[in-house]
Amino acid sequence: MRRFTQGLYGYAFALLVCFAGVGLFLLTTPQGRTEHIPRVDFTIDAKNAAGAAEFPIAVPQPVQPDWVPTSSRLTDEGGVVTWRLGFATAKRMHAMLAQSNEQPTAGFANRLANTETSIGTEVIKGTTWEKRFREDKNQRSLVRVADGRTVVVTGSADWPELTALAASLVERDV
Repeated sequence: MRRFTQGLYGYAFALLVCFAGVGLFLLTTPQGRTEHIPRVDFTIDAKNAAGAAEFPIAVPQPVQPDWVPTSSRLTDEGGVVTWRLGFATAKRMHAMLAQSNEQPTAGFANRLANTETSIGTEVIKGTTWEKRFREDKNQRSLVRVADGRTVVVTGSADWPELTALAASLVERDV
């Protein structure tokens, strides 16, 4: 028994026991192989935003196929209404719709896009959106400012996915 507790044999035996324990643990532990993305229902926040805001709220209708709404946050602080709606896209990247009447509008847009530098414009369903890109964060953004409110579609999703989200927006009045 002494040769299993000392020297090279002892080390090898202890290592073998550890590997056997880890192997047994891995065999008996349940392992989920299915994707689980938490889904939220944003319809209540959309209705509350439309009621609280003094501007039309842009709501994605319909939600893109295979997209999962993952977060919805509505804040109303002293008349400044902000609604953020996050998605996991079909390619499992992140896309977010954010809109607010925060002033100055440029400050809200710059903060959400993480840059103030425009790389051009794109016309989506007859509306001109400003395109922004922040390379170090791999963040693309579409920004629209109109009538004292700002709408930002942003995230790590590619341009076609962000454009699809912007194209699906339908304005809902108060």
